[in-house]
Amino acid sequence: MDVIIEKITEVNGILNDFIWGLPGLVLLIGTGVLLTICTKVFQVSHLKHWWQETIGSLFKKDSASTKKTDKKSISQFQALCTALAATVGTGNIAGVAAAIVIGGPGAVFWMWIAAFLGMMTNFSENVLGIYYRRRNANGEWSGGPMYYLKDGLGKKKGCKTVATVLAVLFACFAILASFGIGNMGQVNKIVLNMERAFFSNVSWTVGNLNLINLCIGLALLVIGGLIIIGGLQRIASVAECVVPIMAASYVVLGIVAVGINYDLILPAFASIFKFAFGIKAVAGGAAGVAIKQVVVQGCKRGVFSNEAGLGSSVMVHSSSNVKEPVRQGMWGIFEVFFDTMIVCTMTALIALTSGAINLDTGLAAEGVNDATLISQAFGSVFGKPGEWFIAVAMLLFAFTTVLGWSQYGSKAVEYLFGEKGVKVYKIIFVLMIISGALMTSSLAWDISDTFNGFMMVPNLIGVVSLFPLVMKITKNYVDRKIRKKDVTPILSYDEGIEAEMAETLTQES
Repeated sequence: MDVIIEKITEVNGILNDFIWGLPGLVLLIGTGVLLTICTKVFQVSHLKHWWQETIGSLFKKDSASTKKTDKKSISQFQALCTALAATVGTGNIAGVAAAIVIGGPGAVFWMWIAAFLGMMTNFSENVLGIYYRRRNANGEWSGGPMYYLKDGLGKKKGCKTVATVLAVLFACFAILASFGIGNMGQVNKIVLNMERAFFSNVSWTVGNLNLINLCIGLALLVIGGLIIIGGLQRIASVAECVVPIMAASYVVLGIVAVGINYDLILPAFASIFKFAFGIKAVAGGAAGVAIKQVVVQGCKRGVFSNEAGLGSSVMVHSSSNVKEPVRQGMWGIFEVFFDTMIVCTMTALIALTSGAINLDTGLAAEGVNDATLISQAFGSVFGKPGEWFIAVAMLLFAFTTVLGWSQYGSKAVEYLFGEKGVKVYKIIFVLMIISGALMTSSLAWDISDTFNGFMMVPNLIGVVSLFPLVMKITKNYVDRKIRKKDVTPILSYDEGIEAEMAETLTQES
């Protein structure tokens, strides 16, 4: 048995190094560069517009962004919150800490670069997701990479079989990743952090079974089951309430923590730019290897956090009541901006101004590791309550990620097996929460991390092959909404849906 596990670990290590190494990151970053250039740097050139149409629209009276027009869809803001629920997770705390400890402060710079380019990747995914979505038998919207691969790439000459296979592969990878990275891995992080913060001096075991972990897992199973079994409407309602509060609380307390160490803010930024192209003081490391490590860690952790390029959040964004593909695409831009540029940057500054990282050498202080870095940073400012806050933050961040990923997996199962399969999937998904609470081996986490990365390959093939369509839809939107030209809107691949959406737009204008 040990030999089999060793072999699985070895094979998974090779695959993981490939997909999250330079080949995968070159594909990911290259796609971001292509889409950024082809859309004429939309995230910058139309900054004012997309800001007003996303977060700015929430402050308008009777905003369409927060309205629910029917019981079969969710509002644009709910779609954002549900997507953020899945992306704002352990990657924003533990992931950023790992990037800094392993790659040094310079990793933060490459996290920013990956996010800047990822904005247009996420934009393009959501444009395609809305354009190729359709209603299922219950009248609910279904969309995602599976559909724009099959009905977009599949309509190109000679690509039907390849597109069908890629769509199935994406759905399979999404289901497997939902059980691992979207469920057991997140629950395991919750349990470990809660145990460390609140039960470090308590030992309650029966044989090899940790009863504290079991109790936490059972509590999460019950709460998670009540929400997940209730479907997207319930998940979106919870996300709409929890995500803004948890994110705002983390950012505000983060600002306080950084503000107390205000004298280290400028040195922290200086170290980010210094080590982005320089070398962390690691004994025996060749310069090229050190620089490569900084770039890979920054890009990998950035993508791991905001998921731009994986195609996952498209499955929730596609359930929005939005009519314009570009409008939901702009919410995708904001999603990446908030996740990485705001939350991840706050985590990085908390770490770099805490004294736990030597800003001259880029090395972590003795006794500091990625698992404890942010907890210690908050503890140094707020004492023991600071460590408790991080444990609770990790609980909320990770648990909402579980809720978001349950919807991703549901949509992938629906594509492969229909709606009857979704009910079975949800039951299995909820029961797997206990496995995450009791899991001790990192192999399951590592394998799911690999499947998470492999979602990127079929998705980006679809996005790159269909980028001329993204450009066409974007130009159409800009001509109509910004340049005020009288042109026919491009809203859906399906003539019936296009007519329905066009009629609704006419009534709203």
